[in-house]
Amino acid sequence: MFILRIWMFLLFLCFSRFSSATHDVWILDVRGPIGVATMEYVVSSIDLAHSDNSPIQPTLIILKLDTPGGLDNAMRSIIKRILSSNIPIVGYVHPKRARAASAGTYILYATHIAAMSAATNLGAATPVQIGLSGAPTDPDEQINQSNTNNAMTRKIVNDATAYIEGLADLRGRNREWAAEAVLSGASMSAKDALEANIINIIADDIDDLLTQLNGYAVVINGQQSALNLNDINIVNISANWRQKFLSVVGDPSFAFILILIGIYGLIFEFSNPGGGVFGLVGAVCILTALYGFQVLPINYAGLALILLGIGLMIAEVYSPSFGILGIIGAVSLVMGSVILIDTPEPAFQIAWPIILSVAISSLAFVFLTFGMLFKSRQQTKVSGIETLLGETAEIESIHEDITLARLQGELWQVQANEPLIPGDKVTVSSINGLTLNVLKQLEH
Repeated sequence: MFILRIWMFLLFLCFSRFSSATHDVWILDVRGPIGVATMEYVVSSIDLAHSDNSPIQPTLIILKLDTPGGLDNAMRSIIKRILSSNIPIVGYVHPKRARAASAGTYILYATHIAAMSAATNLGAATPVQIGLSGAPTDPDEQINQSNTNNAMTRKIVNDATAYIEGLADLRGRNREWAAEAVLSGASMSAKDALEANIINIIADDIDDLLTQLNGYAVVINGQQSALNLNDINIVNISANWRQKFLSVVGDPSFAFILILIGIYGLIFEFSNPGGGVFGLVGAVCILTALYGFQVLPINYAGLALILLGIGLMIAEVYSPSFGILGIIGAVSLVMGSVILIDTPEPAFQIAWPIILSVAISSLAFVFLTFGMLFKSRQQTKVSGIETLLGETAEIESIHEDITLARLQGELWQVQANEPLIPGDKVTVSSINGLTLNVLKQLEH
């Protein structure tokens, strides 16, 4: 009987552990601009939650949002995965003063349950076409019918409006305000959003949110069920090393600085071949930057202007033009840097202080480093066999076909195009191995 009780106690512990595992809640921290790194982090985490190989399959996933927006393709990939999820996903704008702007608004509309903390906001979801010539960049001007004659712009705005209205209909939320957020860039606070049926819950923190969600009815794949969040275990899901690496190299400013370091490293290596350290570092920086640019909307005209600018500044060193080439190169570098990232999203723009600092430091680097390198090559040789050119030697002896001359205290074999006798003064014109080619000096 005693052994039976022990077995029953162990089974109870195992069952308790198993039942608690069914009430795990995963929290994903979606902070900052939404790009490829964020998309991979969110999508892979949701995939893991649905995987049979996952050691823990959560009852609920919470996307903790604080984002200014991001790239359209990344946003749509996240939403697509949310809509296909069999696990309830809660969008939660948190902490206070956080926001779900632009792409964040679409993601919040797509989640099964939308929640916000007090003193947060959402909205400003007007899309801006990347690289669209002649399209107004200000959202109000862009959707103003009197100023918008571009058919492509209207297509983009109409598509975004229909997209967010479809999400609103799917989740039973306010579709009129959703359209207004796209068409006029409207924003709204958490309190007003709750009253306008844009979100479902206002919660102070995660504990408050989970308390309100316990027993909350949610519809998954057309089936309604109540959330059971008793005895929950909160699991914070962090990005893996690859996603963190993507987040770093995908930062436009970081990739921009890397590509410049790489270019200068290769130029310095080719200008002054040595141990290959500068060339190797340059190649690694360029390849890493190109990997970062792969996940960013790059304008290759901007990249070409950057390369042209650097080339012109180097040309200024080797072909002095009173600073004209250098100034044009600096202007080209700044222009290329401004248009390098082909999106008007502020979160993906290269900061102006970085652009100006790079332009000024590039000018200084080129003029100082390559200037000193160029001058060093123009200086008279003070060592080596080349220093003998133009020196005067005296013929010391002639034995058959071998003529010897004394130069700087050493005997050298010499050749001349005219007969020589001991005592003649000659000038070294060239050197062929260990033989001096000389010219006989005229006697005065």
